[in-house]
Amino acid sequence: MLLLAFILASLASFASTATTTTSQTSTSTKVADSSCTNGPFTRQCWGNGFSIATDYDTKWPVTGKTVSYHLEITNTTLAPDGYSRLVMAINGQYPGPTISANWGDTLQVTVKNSLKNNGTSMHWHGIRQANSCNMDGTNGITECPLAPGETKTYTFLCTQFGTTWYHSHFSAQYGDGVLGPIVIYGPATANYDIDLGAMPITDWYHPTAFQEAEIAAQGGPPAADNGLINGTMVNPTAGGGGAYNTVTMTKGKKYRLRLINTSLDNHFMVSLDGHNLTVIQADFVPIVPYSTQWLFIGIGQRYDVIITATQAISSYWFRADVQLACGANNNNFNIKAIFNYAGAPVGDPTTLGAAYTQRCSDETTIVPYVKKDVPSGDFLTHVQQLNVSLNGGGVPGQTGNIVTWTINGTPLDIDWELPTLKYVQESNDSFPVDLNLIKLPEANAYYFWIIQSTGFLSVPHPIHLHGHDFYLLGTGLGAWDNSFASTLQYTNPPRRDVAMLPAPAAPAGGGPPSSGGWLVIAFLTDNPGAWLMHCHIAWHVGEGLAVQFLERESEISGLMSLSTLDAPCKAWDAYQPTAYYVKDDSGL
Repeated sequence: MLLLAFILASLASFASTATTTTSQTSTSTKVADSSCTNGPFTRQCWGNGFSIATDYDTKWPVTGKTVSYHLEITNTTLAPDGYSRLVMAINGQYPGPTISANWGDTLQVTVKNSLKNNGTSMHWHGIRQANSCNMDGTNGITECPLAPGETKTYTFLCTQFGTTWYHSHFSAQYGDGVLGPIVIYGPATANYDIDLGAMPITDWYHPTAFQEAEIAAQGGPPAADNGLINGTMVNPTAGGGGAYNTVTMTKGKKYRLRLINTSLDNHFMVSLDGHNLTVIQADFVPIVPYSTQWLFIGIGQRYDVIITATQAISSYWFRADVQLACGANNNNFNIKAIFNYAGAPVGDPTTLGAAYTQRCSDETTIVPYVKKDVPSGDFLTHVQQLNVSLNGGGVPGQTGNIVTWTINGTPLDIDWELPTLKYVQESNDSFPVDLNLIKLPEANAYYFWIIQSTGFLSVPHPIHLHGHDFYLLGTGLGAWDNSFASTLQYTNPPRRDVAMLPAPAAPAGGGPPSSGGWLVIAFLTDNPGAWLMHCHIAWHVGEGLAVQFLERESEISGLMSLSTLDAPCKAWDAYQPTAYYVKDDSGL
């Protein structure tokens, strides 16, 4: 009875209060008092007036605590699936160490580039970087790359909570190992007993990512040799070695699992045999929980799920199946991990997976917990179309690339020596056309983007935006028509930072699809900075599929110190003329 009384008292502390903002519409009316603390039966609580009902776009805790990490990137040889290959490891491991903090903490991460012949950068995927765009870690946009031997400390406030990852934005480098999970602890929309932490899932290539990127640029993406779950997998070849990742659960407990797709080119459907997944968060956005057997997860996307261990004491396969219309993997349908119940017999599982339909499209049952609407009346005054197409013209000024992806006819090609924020620092408004730069000077305005796939080849693209969660208003196949505007979802649409631009299936007789697809998103200009939006297929962004938004340019210098660019750019300027490898792609 005492436990029940505590639960009821904690939940009753969500008091009704009117909340208004000048920048956006939010209809959430609940807050938590300081006695509502987070625990297995009260995960919606957080404390000190913050809870799952808090709109983190407008309010977040500031704990005053700084959490520090040191990441060193080195050349080494590892064998995650039993096959030894060159890896750019972080602190000697792949994936890199998990960075964790609490909502409202300040993260301070020092990155040292100890690579022999590569620059690097470190991007904190999905992190809002509110008023700290100079810490976004996107070389050619917010900084120069770190030259070998150089060090940079990134400092930013955790205004959001949930699961994400960090990775290099230096060409396809993250595919060679420069990545790791991030967990920011906060409230949740459903209760659980134990947090299992992050479980990244990725495709895996035995040649280096730079070698595979060259193959892709010459005419088509190569098939991955394997996939990894939490950095390990058995090798598909006979006697190839490797091991399955193994998780142990206790019957009767509820477990939170944080899924991340860190692939270069493959999208997955994931499932745990015999168990449903209760989905509670999509990217950084808490959602109304829903249950599913299979979950689609595109490149760069994250889902937090709860698994209830109520099945017979045994071992069960966790599956990550590549979706064949948006990926290629020589070990598909055998990318698995093992979930053991404590006390289960030793040995691999014998369970069978549930049936599902192959697809390359996002989940359709995502309902953000904090309700926020988009003003439909702003659509026609702030809408622009971004046409995505494939061509064979190459990246201007580069050699080798036959395949390029363009937006509105131009492939993005950044300059490592002169990032966009350097232009802002120097009050230089002479932005080259191939920076694909779009200025957004108006503050706190909704901008709408129709991303349209066109041309002779249409494939699904995971579109990722830096610096914002966007509102996903609608998707469709074929060509966008302005009459569709009235059918878009303006009332509490899904919010996230990666969404799939769809494409029709290939004809039954073979060949590319005959028509494209469209994606409509919106975001509010509430975060001054230079923000990249790009396809998260590594080959595609390397081949130019990206734009950047220069948001509220006149305010940037007053909100953050752009002197953080000076030392890294000076070191890069000194290194680049003697660099062993030359830039032969977009640089991203």
